[in-house]
Amino acid sequence: MYDLNWLLDKLYYLPGIFIGLSFHEFAHALAAYYMGDTTAKDRGRLTIDPRAHIDIMGFLALLIAGFGWAKPVPINPWNFKKRKLGTIIVSLAGPAMNLLLAFITLIIIFITFGVFNYGSDIAYDILIGVFFINVILCVFNLIPIPPLDGSKILFSLLPQHMEEKLYELERYSHVILLILIFTDVIDIILNPMVSFLATGIENVVVLVLSVFGLL
Repeated sequence: MYDLNWLLDKLYYLPGIFIGLSFHEFAHALAAYYMGDTTAKDRGRLTIDPRAHIDIMGFLALLIAGFGWAKPVPINPWNFKKRKLGTIIVSLAGPAMNLLLAFITLIIIFITFGVFNYGSDIAYDILIGVFFINVILCVFNLIPIPPLDGSKILFSLLPQHMEEKLYELERYSHVILLILIFTDVIDIILNPMVSFLATGIENVVVLVLSVFGLL
């Protein structure tokens, strides 16, 4: 029975994983396109189709351990009018999309189950999964470890000679991430941040819905 419950809990998170990863990478590709780089578009990444974005290892890590990643969107920052600024904007686009999706999902949850008293436990669990997966992806991707978005933001703020040196870490990045994830070090670092962001989003949603008289 325990194994069945564990499996069901994981299945509830599948929609959130597909939505969170796909929209995250789509946001990167869209931002890059508007900043002047068509590399992602030319390689079929300007889409919300999960098949274009899912990385099997990152998907399994997110499903099992709670933290994971998709295939990085290919960009050529030298196509940006301002390389460093463009890189920062494109890097922020993914986490910003996850933050937006988390807000939208929680509003749907409050309205559907609070205002209209819809009573489906399965729908509630799936939507909660979508909410938390997007919160997790937002926070996780801002870690300044290559190839996560946080590293590109940090490196773009540094002088070019330091930036080039730090980008050399990318060859070890997946190993470093897997060690952090499966030794639970990442949980110690990120769980308080995920909890803080989730609570902050909830407070803002409650405030907004109260202003409009929906709570």
